[in-house]
Amino acid sequence: MDIHVPALDGSLGHQHEIVDDIDLLLLVLPEPIRAKVAHDGELHRLLEVVLDLGRLPEARYEGKTVYLLDTPIIREDLQFIVARVGTFTHDNRAGIPRTLHRISALRNRMGDVIGLTCRVGRAVFGTVEIVKNTLTEDQKSILLLGPPGVGKTTLLREAARVLADESGKRVIVVDTSNEIAGDGDIPHPAIGRARRMQVPSPDLQHKVMIEAVENHMPEVIVVDEIGTEAEALAARTIAERGVRLIATAHGSALENLIQNPTLADLIGGIQSVTLGDDEARRRGTQKTVLERKASPTFDVLIEIHTRARFAIHADVAKAVDGFLRGRLPHAELRTRQADGHVEIQQPEPEEPLIEGRGARPEGGRKTLRIFPYGINRHRLEQAIHELEAPARIVNNPEHADVVVTVRGQVKRQSHELRMLIERGTQLYSMRSDTFAQMHKCLRDLLIDAFPDEQEALTEAATAINQALEQNLRVELPPRKARLRRLQHELAKQQGLLSKSVGEEPFRRLVIYPA
Repeated sequence: MDIHVPALDGSLGHQHEIVDDIDLLLLVLPEPIRAKVAHDGELHRLLEVVLDLGRLPEARYEGKTVYLLDTPIIREDLQFIVARVGTFTHDNRAGIPRTLHRISALRNRMGDVIGLTCRVGRAVFGTVEIVKNTLTEDQKSILLLGPPGVGKTTLLREAARVLADESGKRVIVVDTSNEIAGDGDIPHPAIGRARRMQVPSPDLQHKVMIEAVENHMPEVIVVDEIGTEAEALAARTIAERGVRLIATAHGSALENLIQNPTLADLIGGIQSVTLGDDEARRRGTQKTVLERKASPTFDVLIEIHTRARFAIHADVAKAVDGFLRGRLPHAELRTRQADGHVEIQQPEPEEPLIEGRGARPEGGRKTLRIFPYGINRHRLEQAIHELEAPARIVNNPEHADVVVTVRGQVKRQSHELRMLIERGTQLYSMRSDTFAQMHKCLRDLLIDAFPDEQEALTEAATAINQALEQNLRVELPPRKARLRRLQHELAKQQGLLSKSVGEEPFRRLVIYPA
């Protein structure tokens, strides 16, 4: 049974989702659980079914969790499923042949199964459109970087299909735990004509990567989750043999790789270098500095911030060198809108030193230029994006209207920060570089830039009073997600339950009486 539904990120037209043979996943579940899941009518939103010994069975959907039965799971329920799936491998995973569904086991100290996670596997066609030109127009190796659950493997699967079928490349997928091409000996159609090499155990992934190059003459190797030093070394070996690599790694930004000694080799490796007196004076740095050790294994780095928002570093070597010299990397930002259109924001060019200090007009309003010092730049960019704040990040404090840092940096008073303060640069210090503190910082610095927030909070306050005084359910007008979050928080402070209902752009808050 194939179900065609809109993508979970809400994009339309350019992307659809196919859940292959979900009836095969339902068949491994005990009959009462199977019947409940099948008749809930939301199979296209089902993420996983969780069965833990002695607890109520759960169905987890996008944005909610539903208890399936009133009786807890017993050992016979778990044994029923274990008997119907393939053999569990060293990483406690099993699958259903020729599907992407995944059954993962929890075991006690004796090795008995005491919990199962039955994950729905989805092949999403069209996810690669947002970066397709980067993937197909040149022969550079690409590293996809993002936190768990953001869609790296889904994108990797689609990349293998596009390169094999549309670009006609010889593609080998090195498939650890059968995450990319599904269980069984025949790979899932989602990888197209790409060939798949299975990995018997996760700790052998690096050996299979090398074997793929030596035995099968690929033009492209696709591999998921490079996470060990041996895998990073294997990736470099493959790149040096002229084979293109498309791979994923965990992290949220380029800085994560630079600070990770295990994976730093993917972007060239970092070493400490002692400069001569003249060179140190010329650079305006200390005598001991960090420099890139070698050429990066990957030419292009794609940070996956969300399923619909990507940042592309087209030249990893240049980005790393700039970061090590104190210039924060600027990437091309791509955002998939609700209608499927991809909005591209080109990286900000280096600003000339003669540029004035005042905020420049942008779109008819003044834009605050911020230099982040000792804080997470990626997080600040996300805060600006979420708040739609009239602000942007600059690479040089000389061009900034304000330097944003944390109190710990102010207490340490580094030479650079002390020079900025003595020069009269406006300084804003936060307790920490969390999202909440960054949101507060932007609101403090741009106090007149958020009239819609005050309007939304006034609406919520009126609705809260009505719900309290009249004991009524009150529905608010549609608002953007960031404004609904503020309304949710206000309702929570008053001890009331609130819930977002409807579909974008008409999604709105409902406040319930206590």
